[in-house]
Amino acid sequence: MKAKRRRHDTTFKARVALEALKGQKTIQQIATEYEVHPVQVSDWKKTLLERLPEAFEGKSGSRGGGGDFESERSELHSKIGELTVKLDFAVKKSRQLGL
Repeated sequence: MKAKRRRHDTTFKARVALEALKGQKTIQQIATEYEVHPVQVSDWKKTLLERLPEAFEGKSGSRGGGGDFESERSELHSKIGELTVKLDFAVKKSRQLGL
């Protein structure tokens, strides 16, 4: 009978990969401790290293750039103006039609 595959959540994978990245224990020790295959630990570590720069590139939630805030602000102001014009037009037409 085949054994059912275990599925690990992202927090578990991140914890294991971070511990492997620290280098305080060997991959084999970490694999034994978390009951996963050493190759899997190495793969998760490799994935963490590849995706780590993306954590600091995100557009949403970035607090460093003031230019992003200003461009978003002006974009939102223009959208508000556009919606106001559409609303005024709809109100005017509904009055003309007697609705």
